[in-house]
Amino acid sequence: MAKSDAPKTRRKPTKSSSDEQTILTPENTEPTMDKADSAAGEEPVATPAAVAPQVDAPKAPAVKPSAAAVKVHTDEQLEAETQERYEQAKRADLTIRDLEKLDNDALFKMAEDEGLKDYQTLKRKDLLFKILQKHIAKQGLMYGDGVLEILPDGFGFLRSPDNSYLAGPDDIYVSPSQIRRFGLKPGHIVQGTIRPPKESERYFALLRVDAVNGKTPDALNDSKPFEDLTPLHPYQRFVLETSGEAGNTEMRIMDLVTPIGRGQRGLIVAPPRTGKTILMQKIAKAIITNYPECRVIVLLIAERPEEMTDFRRNTPSDVEVVGSTFDEGTSRHVQVCDIVMEKARRMVEFGDHVVVLMDSITRMARAYNAEMPHSGKILSGGLDSNAMERPRRFFGSARAIDKGGSLTILATALVDTGSKMDDIIFEEFKGTGNSELHLDRRLVEKRVWPAIDIAASGTRREELLMDPKEMQLVYRLRKVLADMNPVEAMEVLKNRLTKTKTNAEFLLTMNLD
Repeated sequence: MAKSDAPKTRRKPTKSSSDEQTILTPENTEPTMDKADSAAGEEPVATPAAVAPQVDAPKAPAVKPSAAAVKVHTDEQLEAETQERYEQAKRADLTIRDLEKLDNDALFKMAEDEGLKDYQTLKRKDLLFKILQKHIAKQGLMYGDGVLEILPDGFGFLRSPDNSYLAGPDDIYVSPSQIRRFGLKPGHIVQGTIRPPKESERYFALLRVDAVNGKTPDALNDSKPFEDLTPLHPYQRFVLETSGEAGNTEMRIMDLVTPIGRGQRGLIVAPPRTGKTILMQKIAKAIITNYPECRVIVLLIAERPEEMTDFRRNTPSDVEVVGSTFDEGTSRHVQVCDIVMEKARRMVEFGDHVVVLMDSITRMARAYNAEMPHSGKILSGGLDSNAMERPRRFFGSARAIDKGGSLTILATALVDTGSKMDDIIFEEFKGTGNSELHLDRRLVEKRVWPAIDIAASGTRREELLMDPKEMQLVYRLRKVLADMNPVEAMEVLKNRLTKTKTNAEFLLTMNLD
């Protein structure tokens, strides 16, 4: 058949949804949601393709603006509107974290000012949710942040450390498309603009990602995965001695007996009622006082509720205290452990120096033993053979990074509790740490504090942390104290330290003859 000379009319091809630009702002506006994301509760974001549809060949000779001109104009308009609302949210005098730090009386006052009814009958989290709804309804948008927890379904939530990462109605929903686009991982600290939930939704939603771990989202491309970082022996020392502080003797003894460095993996071996809680409080206070650039996290697992309150009140506000109480389920213990571990790893990837003080690694292993699928291989004491994998991964995360940050973990291990499982757990971790501080019940019975067994405590490769002259003097001191029983050795050392102001003065002036 002969081909016709008349030109054929072809329909102008349209771009697929995967090729169409869907970004409201050049850096970090949320891309268009797919059906799965929309079903999960995320608001679809208007795209230039939706605002400026493709136009076929014009039927009339009238002059009309081109599709490209309409698209550029719409892009600029949408970007300007989004930027204006975003800057307004950043300048807001109230954020979600500010509300969570208020006490109940202040929340009741705000609820009364907002015109809420029956607010006295609401739970604290529900009251926060209602106040946030009212506040965002007036302002339009709000600024929020949190630590990302990604669920098995692919979406995630920003949890608050003020609630020990407990799930609640004030959590911020993060869509799978945002997680994929920015390469977010569990434990990232995400900041951005949020919007209120719609009628069919239950949570606030993240509308725009502004920062990840305090840096622009583009910085994620420069950070290496934690597993690819090169571990080193700790070589930068933490000096726990603080000048002019009451009760400084305990920290001075630790500096002499078990010096710790950035990236230390230490065990505090403690029988019941030997003062480990007070000791950890003083360690946290000493580190944050001498090294304010470090991030200190206190993780309490299956702890008494009054102990958590005491920790929060007796440690500086810069110390993050999170945990779970003994009356909560084992799944809750596992959840808070996982979030803290991932958060610490993400901060180390960004070059931060992180210190995690955990009480206790024994109760953490018990929780994982109850939650992990049983392999059928039961060790003595009722411990499953696979139950120690994730606790070992947690404890093994402590390391100093070559040309980077560090993760220091000091964890308490319970012994002499009468439980065979606790002894097995301690034996599993005994050879994995590079520092051990032993507390002795005999010193407690004599009312000698701190109850540190000097002969049994020590740090591997301590020559990397101590000056050669200091190390020689400490060795001489240990030889003298080794001939005494633990109670007498601690009393002698404590009495000598109280006569001097610093460890350097004590070592240079001590008379061991």
